[in-house]
Amino acid sequence: MPKGSNAPVPTAALRVELGWRSGPGVPDADASALLLAAGKVRSDGDFVFYNQPAHASGAVRHEGKRDVGGRITDTLLVDLARVEGAVERVILAASAYGGTFGQVPDLYIEVQDADRGGVVTRFDSPGATVETAFVLGEFYRRQGGWKFRAVGQGYSSGLEGLATDFGITVDEPQHAAPPPPAPPVARPVTMPPPPAPPATLPPPSGPAAHLPPPSGPPVHLPPPPPAPPAQPTQPVSLSKVTLTKASPSVSLAKQGGTSGAMRVNLNWQMRPQFSGWGGRRSAGHADLDLDLCALYELADGRKGVVQALGNAFGSLNRPPYIHLDGDDRTGAVTSGENLTVNLDHKQDFRRILVFVTIYEGASSFADLHATVTLQPQHGAPIEFSLDECTVPSTVCALALITSTGTDLMVQREARYLVPQRGVSPQRTVDRAYGWGMNWTPGRK
Repeated sequence: MPKGSNAPVPTAALRVELGWRSGPGVPDADASALLLAAGKVRSDGDFVFYNQPAHASGAVRHEGKRDVGGRITDTLLVDLARVEGAVERVILAASAYGGTFGQVPDLYIEVQDADRGGVVTRFDSPGATVETAFVLGEFYRRQGGWKFRAVGQGYSSGLEGLATDFGITVDEPQHAAPPPPAPPVARPVTMPPPPAPPATLPPPSGPAAHLPPPSGPPVHLPPPPPAPPAQPTQPVSLSKVTLTKASPSVSLAKQGGTSGAMRVNLNWQMRPQFSGWGGRRSAGHADLDLDLCALYELADGRKGVVQALGNAFGSLNRPPYIHLDGDDRTGAVTSGENLTVNLDHKQDFRRILVFVTIYEGASSFADLHATVTLQPQHGAPIEFSLDECTVPSTVCALALITSTGTDLMVQREARYLVPQRGVSPQRTVDRAYGWGMNWTPGRK
């Protein structure tokens, strides 16, 4: 559909796919949505993006990113039947990192029926130049139903400019302290003139003016109570951390992640191509089973593993303060494999190694595209991708979290290991990182 045109859409669950073609020099991009009433958000909760992936109503959810053969998609699920009555429009946008949308080829937005399948409408958005945030489209109410409009307008001020334009309070980066105020300059003191005498009002006239004089002692009214202090608004943080080979580590304390729960999520997708180590790769992942695991060493010297194998799911509120949520076989960003680390007990950790094994369904990580996200309860998300496997690896060390005494450092490993014949993936990781544990066969 052309820019500025509109089309009716069903009042149903719709999958909104933002897509583009990757390549050298192409910046990363992220999808977002804003729910508007009278042209603005009602609160910062009406902003759905990578740091706030679901709306409280359940109407909008950020499903995440996929890379299939160099085609990148980032997806939002919008259930128009669940959008609250006060919401008149749902803005569908994207923001670029490390460049502008003029460097993003084949940018489009496609609306699909999430239940029945099939494309409802699509808008290919050409003509971007210096924009770093782009409104690609919007859903809006019309005569009891919903329509989609192709917008194609951008901001050169990035996601922050887009968000603040619609009423979001953004957590600003720290700036240098302002200079101290200049010392006061001595000035001659000028005494104010004496106050004028109170004005004498003429006595009231007319029948209603004859009021009886007040009787009894004077009434002393208490002063009014002070107004309650205004509740501060918690600003939305737009920051995120991407770990790379050139910048592989980050401090949790510097990101604000010093307490609460930290979720470690792994999601994945099979590559629909041919494998060099095992024949054909499947485009689906119904039979693929990856296991997210963690080796831990506590400050008191205790060591162990958290994994689905042997039902060693751990515990969040007692040692090892690490818990595996379950065993997922879909790879979806809203589920996937999840470990939770209790940062309220960070002083009890010496080191944690998060790793993943292929239990079945693929012969190597070269068959897969996977994304690792560490999301502290307080602080920016930390993410990196697994796209560099060139060996027949069935176990990959993802991240090493080490204690410095007052802080936890997260180190991107992305280290693909090839187990020797007869050696388990767990023992392979143990040997590579010198954990020194004894291993026995197990099952799940």
